[in-house]
Amino acid sequence: MQHDARFYPSPSRRMATFGRRGMVATSQPLGAEAGMQMLRQGGNAVDAAIATAAALTVVEPTSNGLGSDAFAIVWIDGKLHGLNASGPAPQAATLERVRSLGHDTMPEHGMIPVTVPGAPAAWAALSERFGRLPFAELLAPAIAYAERGFPISPVVSQMWEEAFDGYAAYEEPAFRPWFDTFAPHQRAPRPGEMWASPDHASTLRSIAETHAKSFYAGELAERIDAFFREHGGLLRREDLAAYAPEWVEPIGTTYRDHEIWEIPPNGCGLIALQALRMLEHLGAEGRDPVETLHRRIEATKLAYVDGLHYITEPGDMQPSVDQLLDDGYLKARAAAIGERALDPEHGNPISGGTVYLATADDDGNMVSLIQSNFKGFGSGIVVPGTGISLQNRGWSFKLDPNHANALAPGKRPYHTIIPGFITRHGQAIGPFGVMGGFMQPQGHVQVITGMLEDHLNPQAALDTPRWKWTRGRTVEVEPHFPDHLAQALARRGHHIVKQADPISFGRGQVILRDPDSGVLCGGTEPRTDAAVLAW
Repeated sequence: MQHDARFYPSPSRRMATFGRRGMVATSQPLGAEAGMQMLRQGGNAVDAAIATAAALTVVEPTSNGLGSDAFAIVWIDGKLHGLNASGPAPQAATLERVRSLGHDTMPEHGMIPVTVPGAPAAWAALSERFGRLPFAELLAPAIAYAERGFPISPVVSQMWEEAFDGYAAYEEPAFRPWFDTFAPHQRAPRPGEMWASPDHASTLRSIAETHAKSFYAGELAERIDAFFREHGGLLRREDLAAYAPEWVEPIGTTYRDHEIWEIPPNGCGLIALQALRMLEHLGAEGRDPVETLHRRIEATKLAYVDGLHYITEPGDMQPSVDQLLDDGYLKARAAAIGERALDPEHGNPISGGTVYLATADDDGNMVSLIQSNFKGFGSGIVVPGTGISLQNRGWSFKLDPNHANALAPGKRPYHTIIPGFITRHGQAIGPFGVMGGFMQPQGHVQVITGMLEDHLNPQAALDTPRWKWTRGRTVEVEPHFPDHLAQALARRGHHIVKQADPISFGRGQVILRDPDSGVLCGGTEPRTDAAVLAW
């Protein structure tokens, strides 16, 4: 039977998903199934998250890979824990060195924007501290998918095609392994076609057997080092060997009688917290949907320009996180929101493109985890014979020495990927996230306001048509964003641009837990190949 797996002429609707013993929500059904296998085998939410994350590097390589970074927020034994597994710039990555290679800005693709990958180390660290099952068992589903193959899903196929077209513009030999690995037939795989990656399976097996040590101080590290030396890259085995993920305290704010939590900088979750707190200061929203949207857009804009100007490594930030979350400062920022759209500028509080997954188990443990190669497949660099596609996080660095996010050896860049978590009066409510590059803090604001202000269930909050501020007074909206609201926002001074493709508006997942009954309620993303599985 012939059909187009990307053509849907009739509207479709998902229902909220309920379960009690466990739940996994992510952007690809086979990835969710890998996590569910761990829950059924007696694993906890952390085990499920690791298995899902590893499987997603295989079944959704268009968004993440073995060379990704990762962040996680874990609720376990009644406490929140944060993990920052983003990697620093190589020691050889100086401003002078990059400029000497002919760059006035950080390149988007190739060897130069690759920083130390953190995802494999994140899996091992999470397993060692909180996991219940043996680490090797957690990677078994991913290895099986890579060895035996799996059918490509529709949105993954679309993103694969876009990557193929993009990397085809590069003629440098360093890009050849990407095509050898991901386009051996000189095209992207089509929806429903089987895909296998034996090299990826072999690398996953090595990571499983060594608790990721081979990636940072073993045979895989040697192969990464050799390839970068051969093609003029800056990453070295010494950079890999020196790496360890960082356990951090999540940062939070209150919004509508709940606490919203994010990972602290160098992640950009601070932006979402600032916007939500500004909205809290503006008071309860009325019944006017135009005023409601206007407020949310303006608060997000004001927070975003602060984040883009100030966020970097915490030790290099001036002002500090506490100053940027200061209630008096955010109240003053909120007061700038009026009837008309602003051309936003950053304030001064000093006085004088990812996969996301959420898991939960029947003990009340929950995980919010995100990992990414940044833009699509990332740098376009694949280490031959390994299946390791490397992120391009260094693209976020600036070559201006006076910028807060200026490139420096051993420094982590401003990071777009952010997991979120909700609590209420010290009790866990659940993990949430919206992946999608610079859309992510905006997606967090829209999903949280949808659930806590508009009282939508998780699925309905994810289904709601989204907007995305891009610059100045320009706001992009989805194809199905209501015309009457778009026109009303335009009359307030917003420059509204309707987009044809919804993928750039983020792909989110939510799991909420009722503290009294323990019942789980999940929502998953209608803009991608997503699934939420319940037990």
